[in-house]
Amino acid sequence: MIYKTNGILHLNIANFNRMKFVILFLALHSCLVVHSQHQDKVDFIQGKVDIKIDPMTETIAGSVTYKLEVLQKVDSVFLDAQNLNVIEVKLNNKKVKATNNSKRIVVHKRFKANKTYTLDITYAANPKQTVYFLGWKDDLFGNEQVWTQGQGKYTSHWLPSFDDMTEKLEYDLDISFDKTYEVIANGALVATKELDGLKKWSFDMDSPMSSYLLAFAIGDYRKKEVVSSTGVPISLYFYPSDSAMVEPTYRYTTAIFDFLEKEIGVPYPWQNYKEVPVRDFLYAGMENTGTTIFSDSYVMDSIAFVDRNFVNVNAHEMAHQWFGNLVTEVDGSSHWLHEGFATYYALLAEKELFGKEYYYWKLYETANQLKELSNKNMGEALIDPKAGSLTFYEKGAWALHVLRHEIGENDFRQGIQRYLKKYGFKNVTIDNFLKEMEMGTHSDLSAFRNRWLVDKNFPFDEAKTILVRESEDLKTFFELQKDMMTSSKDNESIIKKYWKSTNSDQLKAKITRTYYKSLSQDFIRELLGNESMLVRQALATSIVQLPLDLKYEYESLLNDGSYITKEEMLYKLWINYPNEREKYLNCTKGIIGFSNKNIRILWLTLALLTKDYEPNNTNEYYLELSRYTSPVYTNEVRQGAFQFLEQLIGFSDNNLLDLVDATQHHSWQFRKYARSLLDQLLEKKEYKDRIDRLSVKFNKEELRYISNKLISE
Repeated sequence: MIYKTNGILHLNIANFNRMKFVILFLALHSCLVVHSQHQDKVDFIQGKVDIKIDPMTETIAGSVTYKLEVLQKVDSVFLDAQNLNVIEVKLNNKKVKATNNSKRIVVHKRFKANKTYTLDITYAANPKQTVYFLGWKDDLFGNEQVWTQGQGKYTSHWLPSFDDMTEKLEYDLDISFDKTYEVIANGALVATKELDGLKKWSFDMDSPMSSYLLAFAIGDYRKKEVVSSTGVPISLYFYPSDSAMVEPTYRYTTAIFDFLEKEIGVPYPWQNYKEVPVRDFLYAGMENTGTTIFSDSYVMDSIAFVDRNFVNVNAHEMAHQWFGNLVTEVDGSSHWLHEGFATYYALLAEKELFGKEYYYWKLYETANQLKELSNKNMGEALIDPKAGSLTFYEKGAWALHVLRHEIGENDFRQGIQRYLKKYGFKNVTIDNFLKEMEMGTHSDLSAFRNRWLVDKNFPFDEAKTILVRESEDLKTFFELQKDMMTSSKDNESIIKKYWKSTNSDQLKAKITRTYYKSLSQDFIRELLGNESMLVRQALATSIVQLPLDLKYEYESLLNDGSYITKEEMLYKLWINYPNEREKYLNCTKGIIGFSNKNIRILWLTLALLTKDYEPNNTNEYYLELSRYTSPVYTNEVRQGAFQFLEQLIGFSDNNLLDLVDATQHHSWQFRKYARSLLDQLLEKKEYKDRIDRLSVKFNKEELRYISNKLISE
């Protein structure tokens, strides 16, 4: 035995052999205990959740009742619970012993085989992630929101649940909140009840799902109701101030839904479908079961729709209702079955809406990105659980495009239907999927698996061959590329030959972006006068130095119905023709642009930099630009304002306070940007001293972060 005297360790040899036996016994016993807790011996069937949310304290008080069947006798069951305060646990309505280590709740009891139990847990949560509270502590009325993002395994931060995606059960949600707001969650709203100033919304689900797909969103919303061709109710939510943007934002929603049901060949698996915009969402969107939450940066008017619309994200999250929600991966090594499939079917929906050449240009763009990744020796296998988004999404979509070609249209469709029906409301691996696809064709897909799923490098040459065979646009473009590399003729004459041979605006825009340096002023003048807005936008984004002889033609681009074109030309005209700056500012004065206020923020900056431009309004313009760094605005607006202020004007004390606030933002992308900018400022003594003086105004988290920064400097 080991013992200690005077700080020295000693080993009692006489007792050592007995100790080895004890250690071995304890190790074996420990293994048995761990094994007895494996959830494969227990089947959780239903979860009834009842929560009350307090947005001012950012807390949740709740209870959940689980119905479970014990398949084999066990001495404990567990639920994942991240930093939840467990108040009481009951088993079959009797208090029961449970331990809580801030990660799991373990219920200690001898559970009998082939018996059904009810497990009640009363708890409180103060979630530091997964549930986000926005707008409750500012003075702006109507921007208050609460919403969840539980992707992967994060629902356990607000509900005792299951981080394991293979545990599927049917959930019902009761949510109590201030009755003046709208509460949206998974399932059908079956009842509401008002009590003591609060309102309880009761939602019912009728099919099982993984708990990471549980979601709710709360805020000041209105909704538009539509119905699919098969009778599925679809609710489209919007802010009251955005009623004019409902149509362009949700344009083609029912068409996408109807297309996916028909193309997939399996009925939509849930009771209804909802789409809810929220502020400062962490991603473009999240496919919670029957309830997609998405970034309100996709709420847009008809002009914005031309440049960047919600269609692809809309179709992607909708496709997940089958691929990911109905049939769910076992683990990350099969993540292709979620993201690759949703990306592919979203592309098919766009192909249906915008034509096949649109579809092939998208494939070509992603093939180039994947080729570049491979050329840098950074290619990834689709079976790698640590692969990046480009691999899972875009390489995954390419793999399905190739598979469809290899086994044929009918066999592909039948295989997809067979796969979804067999594994509906269950979990799968890639091998499960491939087996179903092989079954109908009696073909061996091992070569496909190795080439597209296992091999890290993207087979660009094979992809290019496919594109040439299937796309007239890309066949023409590749021929043009070849001619431009091998011909000794004048480049513009070659371009004109191909230009006249096509009516495709997408091909013409691609030619413009690729070869604009080879275009003469006469040809550019012709394009600016006669071609589509897509080609004109390609010219606006490609050309840097604007020739004086084409000044009038380029000025006409300011009138195009494209915020990208307007932004590009406002800046480039302002730079290239300094004597006309006042004119350009006057004709773009009231334009806001996208939801990130891209044109307005640029306009304010240029107005402040233009000598003698509206001197009586200079202070007003500065205050407006400076105000956009405030937390009441979206992170995209704030980042744009920070960028222009830093580069051209400088920061006020309020801007610095807003920047420090941004270093604690829940969006990791914005938080990373803010911290990087702050690090740059701290390298300058002036800003370091100012931030030090402002530290009396920081909250606890901000002060801790800044104090560490100042100490390390």
